[in-house]
Amino acid sequence: MPTTSGLLRQPRAVWATAGASVVAFMGIGLVDPILPSIAQGLDATPSQVSLLFTSYFLITAFAMLVTGFVSSRIGGRRTLLLGLAFVVVFAGLAGTSDSVAELVGFRAGWGLGNALFVSTALAVIVGAAAGGSAAAILLYESALGLGMACGPLLGAVLGDASWRYPFFGTAFLMAVGFLCITAFLKEQPKPARKTSLLDPVKALGHGGLASAAASAFFYNYTFFTVLAFTPFVLDMTPYKSGAVFFAWGVLLAVFSVVVAPRLQERFGSLKVLGGSLVLLAADVLVLGYGSHTTAIVCTILSGAFIGVNNTVYTELALGVSDAPRPVASAGYNFVRWFAAAAAPYFAPKIEEWTDLHVPFVVAAVTAVLGAVVVAVRRKALMHEAEELTLRHATEDSVGVFAN
Repeated sequence: MPTTSGLLRQPRAVWATAGASVVAFMGIGLVDPILPSIAQGLDATPSQVSLLFTSYFLITAFAMLVTGFVSSRIGGRRTLLLGLAFVVVFAGLAGTSDSVAELVGFRAGWGLGNALFVSTALAVIVGAAAGGSAAAILLYESALGLGMACGPLLGAVLGDASWRYPFFGTAFLMAVGFLCITAFLKEQPKPARKTSLLDPVKALGHGGLASAAASAFFYNYTFFTVLAFTPFVLDMTPYKSGAVFFAWGVLLAVFSVVVAPRLQERFGSLKVLGGSLVLLAADVLVLGYGSHTTAIVCTILSGAFIGVNNTVYTELALGVSDAPRPVASAGYNFVRWFAAAAAPYFAPKIEEWTDLHVPFVVAAVTAVLGAVVVAVRRKALMHEAEELTLRHATEDSVGVFAN
């Protein structure tokens, strides 16, 4: 397992990319505490406002087929800058929206930029980080956790004055990220073989990668039910909602970077993943049926299980098949982001059709289905899981990183 001191000794290009990644992930949770404010400001229903997530992740899913095609032709650095430019433009435009339809459309453009940036950022960090893929994945997950934690906080602070300000703030921060990437990241070597649009789909023909993607699909439905639907259930001021999701994000970051590797070393990746998914299912079920205070506690606690799951899924997706990492990542993300698009739309619809509790029952069921896929397809995933466990143990004993 990488040491803290070793993990921090990275080239400036890695820190610039990781820093911009933090802001990119902030954009996912940025709207969480201001969803009720947006609904009120634009005279929209929760299901209409939830389309901010649906459009964002639907475009992100399809864009995953494009990212490798683009980056293998123009290079990683230019792809990162292109993605950042898209986010700056569309995040700024989102702040000027006068209707939900406009805001949803601008969030779709934002999703395209984020897909180009995030998928390429992981490949760049893996390629440039000192210490190999183990250190790179932890850095990436650290950026994800920090961004998820700070996004709701920034949204709450700026959104307390106006729901428009968080969008302008994101555009500004991503512009800073653009300048940092321009200054510190040199062009990465292009792959010897250019990636086609269908390569990520073909990569899913590998049983292990397809299994990881299928399990992650169900898990992501649960994840984004918590992220996109819970703010309406909590019905709190932007500051209070932002504080809840900041605490959620802190747990996500700590468990993804610190706790998950230790659990994997002791119990193995698949046992950790299956157990964490079942615990997440129990947590969201209690969230849906508990009191308001219980719902707050369970929302925060879910960050721990989500953090563990994120780390294990990322490692499995990058290493379970023989496909190049960017291609494997694109195929895996292509599948799982569809659930991230579906959950924000269907959760409020299910509430309209039934009652407040049922969306969380559905989310609990999908988490269990994710665990079932892991259990049923354990042989397809076992080889990689064993390698990950051995890798962590070796790194811990000799104090070096494995590639």
